[in-house]
Amino acid sequence: MVFLEFEQPLENLYSQLEKIKEIDEKGDIDVSDKVTEIEKKIASKKKEIYENLSGWQRVQLSRHPARPYTLHYLEGMCKNFVELHGDRNFGDDKAIVGGIGKINGQSMVFIGHQKGVNTKMRQYRNFGMANPEGYRKALRLMKMAEKFNMPVVCLIDTPGAFPGLEAEERGQAEAIARNLIEMAQLKVPILCYIIGEGASGGALGIGLGDRVYMMENTWYSVISPESCSSILWRSWDFKEQAAEQLKLTPDHMLEFGLIDGIIKEPIGGAHNDVEKMIKTLKSHIKKEIGELMAIPTAKLVDDRIEKYSKMGEFDIVKS
Repeated sequence: MVFLEFEQPLENLYSQLEKIKEIDEKGDIDVSDKVTEIEKKIASKKKEIYENLSGWQRVQLSRHPARPYTLHYLEGMCKNFVELHGDRNFGDDKAIVGGIGKINGQSMVFIGHQKGVNTKMRQYRNFGMANPEGYRKALRLMKMAEKFNMPVVCLIDTPGAFPGLEAEERGQAEAIARNLIEMAQLKVPILCYIIGEGASGGALGIGLGDRVYMMENTWYSVISPESCSSILWRSWDFKEQAAEQLKLTPDHMLEFGLIDGIIKEPIGGAHNDVEKMIKTLKSHIKKEIGELMAIPTAKLVDDRIEKYSKMGEFDIVKS
């Protein structure tokens, strides 16, 4: 098990539990009472820690190395998921995966950011930071979904779009902007889920939907806490303070009206019970798609545009 900094009290308790269980396996003495006692302490400490998480602690949980990524969900939820590649223009971006799968007989197009499970795979996936061809691949799949009347499900988990020179040369900003205008008018339902990090335009590039949901231990913001800290304080040392000021947690996003709901995770985060988290997401998608598919196309698009038109606050100043 991998423990984060704020989970150290749990690490100590689990270490004690392991040692006692080793004694129990040797069969020299009965330690069942002690095992029960420590298990109760672990349950109590978990409740204490996870019911009072700060913004920065949720950011840390969203980046947990054992947290499930897009392909974990797709392999667990879909029957015969078929991945499709390439933007038919430049290449195939490994940071965004997409394809067709079925949930309870309903064909859907799934698109999501994909990080790697180890160092080699993280490099292969560019740490989940997509190039323009990734967003163009996503758009190609969305237009295909529209042609064949399949709903679109987007799984968002990125520290941001790739900021390299080559990405800018190939039109990073234009690719994201094009996705936004096309998604606003797409004639099939779009469901968006933030399953990890939701940073900046990299998240928005596949994040405009009829309904947008965040998992409990995720974040959604125009900038990461570290980058915000480096801009405002010229140092990463204030990242915890930046995370609080950015108000990037699901509770804040729901309060601001930027998302439509929060999906509960197993205590301690999605990585503590991946199978349960996959079942929860699958059930949620099935319910939401059923409701959205019943809405007439014209109304679906009008409601989507109206939803985003209402976001934010503004005043009109008369000259």
